[in-house]
Amino acid sequence: MHAAVLLLADGRLPTGGHAHSSGTESAVAIGDVIDLPTLRTHVRRRLATTGLVDAAFAAAACAQADGTAVRWRALAAELMARTGSPKLREVSITLGRQLLRTGRRAWPSPRYDVVHDALGGAVPQPLVMGLVVAAAGCSPADAALVELHHLVGSLTTAAVRLLGLDPFDVAALSASLAPEIEAWAATAANTCDADPSSLPGDVDLVTDVLAEHHTTWEVRLFAS
Repeated sequence: MHAAVLLLADGRLPTGGHAHSSGTESAVAIGDVIDLPTLRTHVRRRLATTGLVDAAFAAAACAQADGTAVRWRALAAELMARTGSPKLREVSITLGRQLLRTGRRAWPSPRYDVVHDALGGAVPQPLVMGLVVAAAGCSPADAALVELHHLVGSLTTAAVRLLGLDPFDVAALSASLAPEIEAWAATAANTCDADPSSLPGDVDLVTDVLAEHHTTWEVRLFAS
């Protein structure tokens, strides 16, 4: 394993993700997530939908890190078309901006400016993930796996904070899902050379709706 993958997967990497629950806060509020079994269902649903989509776009971005501005615009447009919630689009751009800052410092590359300029500074997080993974010398498969790792970490860590679940139990839950995470990552990586319009589009409409509802709350623990 490339040592950079370990750093990219580290939850302490300054990406801004700690401020986001990736929808878990809303799922807890409506009673979809109340304990370990329901958290497992929540994570598995996200892996099969938005997780797969984001991982596929991260892998594609890594595979075509030297692509043209036209290709990058096509990737961004297709990803945003699969993100129905305006709030989630905004969150993706915000997290992408933070990850890009980290990438510039940790793994300098002229590619960052090319992509930043091609997309007017608004680069969605999965595309930045692929770009940074490529700059770190890692593979599209690594990009997909790290993207899913961060998703699962966000979902489960938020559940610990919101529900007071035993962190040891939650860690065991995440470990038990490792084969599924690896399988989804492999599926995503296998599409990395496809036309952007042919990348996975398994959206989660519940997540989109709850994200918009979350923005109306006067008091919330997480930004999303």
